[in-house]
Amino acid sequence: MATWSAPGKVFLFGEHAVVYGKPGIAMAIKPRVMVTVRKAKRLKKPNSSYIAECFRQMGVSGSVYVRSQLPSSSGLGSSAAVTVATLFAINDEFGLGKTQDELSAIAHTVEKNVQKGRASATDTYVSTVGGMVLITGTTKRKLPPPQLQLVIGNSLTHHNTSDMVNRVAELKRSRPEIAEPIIDAIAAVTKCSMHHFKNPRELGNLMNMNHALLEALGVGHPQLSRLVLAARAAGALGAKLTGAGGGGCMFALCSKNAKTRVAGAIEACDARAIITGIDTQGVRKEKDD
Repeated sequence: MATWSAPGKVFLFGEHAVVYGKPGIAMAIKPRVMVTVRKAKRLKKPNSSYIAECFRQMGVSGSVYVRSQLPSSSGLGSSAAVTVATLFAINDEFGLGKTQDELSAIAHTVEKNVQKGRASATDTYVSTVGGMVLITGTTKRKLPPPQLQLVIGNSLTHHNTSDMVNRVAELKRSRPEIAEPIIDAIAAVTKCSMHHFKNPRELGNLMNMNHALLEALGVGHPQLSRLVLAARAAGALGAKLTGAGGGGCMFALCSKNAKTRVAGAIEACDARAIITGIDTQGVRKEKDD
């Protein structure tokens, strides 16, 4: 039996713009998914299409037990974390000897196959290596890990990543004179943020700008806006949606003194709050129970 875990992620800056080759910055967060894989005599088809595709790609069969601290379908990379942890556990349990780079590439393939070709490599890469990562086109580079105090707000509103990506693509096709300057502005905010990771107040201002630009692209949601405004009113330095939008999660950048108050303000809006920070480890082996 082998147990591995992998972290979720938030997009600090640049979601949607990154689809068009612009820079984006994503960060692994501490809530994790833990996956135990065991060789089994009696084979049982996994309930998760991601886990089933992991076994198909690795050419073996076994049993799986998943424990998750991440809400699913919320923009926090839960499917990528499940995929990465499952692949590393399979590799360990069956002694397949694949490298981290090979498993990271297979993880992206799994997500692409399950999501019919629409998956970004960002989620599986960040879940594999941890820390903070700058993505530009096909290039990924780890950045020095900042000590950011974050409060995530789960709107409990279902969203569909493909629908949101298609919505931006349609705006870009039908109104390029509007959509392209917004995407360029998001890229400018992302580049500017790289000079302010030691200045939380300015970083918060840039997050507010990024959120406004995402709303202008049409990927906001009334409940996300409610949570963002509540977090700012409670003392957050900045707040924005994370991921595809249209529901899912937002996060707020806070001082140490404000994070409990901000979490309370988010939960008062019929949402769930998670106080968290950066996870620098990425995928890791856990002790078997």
